[in-house]
Amino acid sequence: MLEKQVSTNKENNFLKNKDIYDLTKFTHLDYPDELACIVWFSGCNMRCQYCYNDDIVFSKTGNYSYEYVIDFLKTRVGLLDGVVLSGGEATGKNLLKFCKKIKEMGFLIKLDTNGINHNKIVELIENKLLDYIALDYKAPSYKFEEITLSNNYKDFDKTLKFLIEKKFNFEVRTTLHNDLLNSDDINCIIDDLYDKGYRNKYFIQKFMETETNIGNIHAPINKFDEKKLKTDLLRLEYR
Repeated sequence: MLEKQVSTNKENNFLKNKDIYDLTKFTHLDYPDELACIVWFSGCNMRCQYCYNDDIVFSKTGNYSYEYVIDFLKTRVGLLDGVVLSGGEATGKNLLKFCKKIKEMGFLIKLDTNGINHNKIVELIENKLLDYIALDYKAPSYKFEEITLSNNYKDFDKTLKFLIEKKFNFEVRTTLHNDLLNSDDINCIIDDLYDKGYRNKYFIQKFMETETNIGNIHAPINKFDEKKLKTDLLRLEYR
């Protein structure tokens, strides 16, 4: 009886944690071919210069509890297909319990991630709690720390290899600011993806200038020559 009470208390404490910064209740763009909502988790283990979600990244706590989102999802069963876990970086939170509850309601789950919390991603996949991943390939190894202020390229690389070897359903995307990455850098990423066996689309997301971002950077000065990219190796798509 005591063990059951302790377990119940832990469950209640988890549900009340306010790790979620915001909730977008509907999107038809962020989960390929599915209607979904987006759960934005506060905090991140990177400080990418171009990131315009600086309010989310630097937030110490969220505004919504897991319980709030679960109660919302209960009202969307049969109306939404999936849930997107984004941020910030979602893998820094207690996703195992949260994803189990989402799955119990029958939703698909997509994870947006920078990939450096390798063990957590493996755990979620091995427990069949993820259906799709959007993996951010921030920069080649030689520019990774400069752009992300993180020296965890090796952990990202482990995640990339794992997803390819597992034949998991995922996409790779890179945010392009012409003053930070040039065509040689993108070709380096293309070569690496191709050599590792990645054959899905490679998405290049052009930098979006906003009022604020982490690096306080503005529209790029340098031009980017798309004609120099190795389009014969991978299918490139711009966003």
